[in-house]
Amino acid sequence: MTKRKDFTLIGAGIMSATLGVLLKELMPDAKISIYERLDQVGAESSDAWNNAGTGHSAFCELNYTPERKSGVVDISKALKISQAFEESKQLWAYLKENGKVRTGSPFINDIDHMSFVWGKKNIQFLQKRHTALSIYGMFEDMEYSEDFGEISEWLPLMMDGRNRGEEIAVTRMAIGTDVNFGAITRGMIEYLQTCDGVEVHLGHHVEDLKQEKDGRWCIEVEELATKEEKEIYSDFVFIGAGGGALPLLEKSDVPEARGYGGFPVSGQFLYCNNPEVVSRHEAKVYGKAAKGSPPMSVPHLDTRMLDGERSLLFGPYAGFSTKFLKNGSYLDLPLSIEVHNVWPMLAAGIQNIGLTKYLIKQVFQSPEERFAFLQKFYPEAKMEDWELITAGQRVQIIKKDKEDGGVLKFGTEIVSSEDKSLVALLGASPGASTAVTIMLDLLKTCFPDDVKSDNWQTTLTNLIPSYGQSLIADPILCKRTRDYTTKVLKLEE
Repeated sequence: MTKRKDFTLIGAGIMSATLGVLLKELMPDAKISIYERLDQVGAESSDAWNNAGTGHSAFCELNYTPERKSGVVDISKALKISQAFEESKQLWAYLKENGKVRTGSPFINDIDHMSFVWGKKNIQFLQKRHTALSIYGMFEDMEYSEDFGEISEWLPLMMDGRNRGEEIAVTRMAIGTDVNFGAITRGMIEYLQTCDGVEVHLGHHVEDLKQEKDGRWCIEVEELATKEEKEIYSDFVFIGAGGGALPLLEKSDVPEARGYGGFPVSGQFLYCNNPEVVSRHEAKVYGKAAKGSPPMSVPHLDTRMLDGERSLLFGPYAGFSTKFLKNGSYLDLPLSIEVHNVWPMLAAGIQNIGLTKYLIKQVFQSPEERFAFLQKFYPEAKMEDWELITAGQRVQIIKKDKEDGGVLKFGTEIVSSEDKSLVALLGASPGASTAVTIMLDLLKTCFPDDVKSDNWQTTLTNLIPSYGQSLIADPILCKRTRDYTTKVLKLEE
């Protein structure tokens, strides 16, 4: 059993919030300190305006179901992500049902998730995708249509002004969600602050960390307002600082950090400022990503519900910045390049020439070119109804690879020291949606004996009723789980 009592979480986003809640529920006597560089909780990638707010469940995201050269649609990633999001909803439902998380307005809302494609080849792909997914109980309610009239009922805004002879197809899942990840993050952190042994330090910058001979970690922290520097000691460190995680992992000097690099990608959205247009669309509609584009650039027309107000976004449009965080430094990328990762980064760059060309094209897009892309989704869109807003910053991970030198990773990855006393979370989407599953994996990695104990098993099952069971293999359990979370979170179909 673990002897660790002092836990330091770097970053006050959804990952640290989730881990903090799990640790406190499993170990009530744990001492937890959270350090955040900004003066707000969940103000970077977790903030509502820094992400699309999609509850990623693989209902509409076509990049989770790639078509292989054989023509087979691979749904393995979609199944895992869908199950992971159900685990997140269960923890959120537990926290809400037990009065541990309170928000002024709902942090999660029901909203249809749809995939929208045009052209014969893409329609064939969507058909195969629908057939493959519908076998499983998690996706059995997915509807498919090529009928112009039916699609017009689902998506009136997108069908206005469209040629009835155009070849299009749509899949629809009525149980999709829009999530304010910033709100749920703040709710969890506020709950943690009511617990004994938890301290949250905003406006504190972690400058360095090193492991002492006794195995504990010495963390150098600066309070930004006063410029006061201090050293704190901790048995366990979690680096959940989003784009800032990689530089901190490098500073730890653990061998496991060697060979990792980062490639920052920024995001922009078109925001609709016409309430009449906003009122005529109620769905999250995803298309197919352009060839060579990163997964985070899959185009989508999104209804958002934030603080009780409805809005409409289209994008994202990819950009490039050398910052690793939206509130970071332009020196982040150059300072991250070291001897151990220069070759992996060069190798990944050579292998992803198409991505580089795509980003350059995106950066130099004219407003007219950007708007023309929107019109593929919404033919009657008017430029005066939309304005460009800046979203969040993501760091795609470059990982050392024996065969290729370095590969660009588009998911999330846990990197831990050999003694499991330090863990860093690297990567991007669909991180927030799958935060609970990621943190459960972290617990299994760092506290294997504890996780197997009767006490932890009982607690985890209380937090996440389906824990240890497969929602993929058991459609009855899946339905029962969704019925529970739908009721508690007030997600009416």
